[in-house]
Amino acid sequence: MTNTCINYQTIQAPTRNEHAAFGDTGVVIYSNSVCGARSNFEGGPSALAAGLTGRTPRYGFHLPQFRRATLRIQVDDTPTSLNGWGALGGVIGRIAGNYWAVPVVEGIEGAPKSDQLKHFGAAMASFGSIALFHLVGLTPEAARLSDVASPTLPNHRITRADIDALQQSYHTDDSVDMVVFSAPQLSLYELGDLAELCDGRQFSVPLLAVTSPQVKPDSDRMGYTARIEAAGGNVLSGTCFGSAGLEASRHQQRETGQYPRRICYRPMLASMESCVDAAVSGKLARP
Repeated sequence: MTNTCINYQTIQAPTRNEHAAFGDTGVVIYSNSVCGARSNFEGGPSALAAGLTGRTPRYGFHLPQFRRATLRIQVDDTPTSLNGWGALGGVIGRIAGNYWAVPVVEGIEGAPKSDQLKHFGAAMASFGSIALFHLVGLTPEAARLSDVASPTLPNHRITRADIDALQQSYHTDDSVDMVVFSAPQLSLYELGDLAELCDGRQFSVPLLAVTSPQVKPDSDRMGYTARIEAAGGNVLSGTCFGSAGLEASRHQQRETGQYPRRICYRPMLASMESCVDAAVSGKLARP
């Protein structure tokens, strides 16, 4: 089984209070939670039908009663890194555990940026099928706790130890065969950060950085793509490692002379800095 070092990272959202039909989990949770749009997880056929007709069934998270919180989460430690935000989202997703659960989160210090919220929501959706969350005082529908929650909601507390434990549970060994930044795709800011980390480096294992077709031309124009590829990485657009990872890895490995031993991948989660170091050395340092 191939060891893959993954730093899950951008999918932007529609206008506030727009009723929509999306298929991708990262898009839905960001749109619902951060932008105040109204959507459900939809399959391809229903999303296509909505696009053709301009209509979508009025159910689920389109309706105000389903957008109220079903559990309270008290966070004791606000993450400072993108992978920390992802891990926090994963912990909350595991606690919530089902599509109709709506967490309202308290205790976050400061105002998270778009990429932090993207990691947070995408992990929550991946670990718990969550389509909507509220951050008290931050997200559009939760200026106050009472706006989205009753005082009798179940209450859960998350500590720094809970966040660290989730990340460490994926660290199975030190050897890394591939490094992936994908699912959701990288923003222009993240590509800039990645390019800076790649300067003067040379990768010994394939590194894939996946972004959207809208962001890729800007990355090319600003020189980020060339800097990442100069180190031996490959910047892809319009795909997802989850569905096309093997073919993408073959494309990259034709240049490095390395081919995947098996179709299966064993992920290990890490920060962008640690992932780039692993691409150079082939080893992932233990957290």
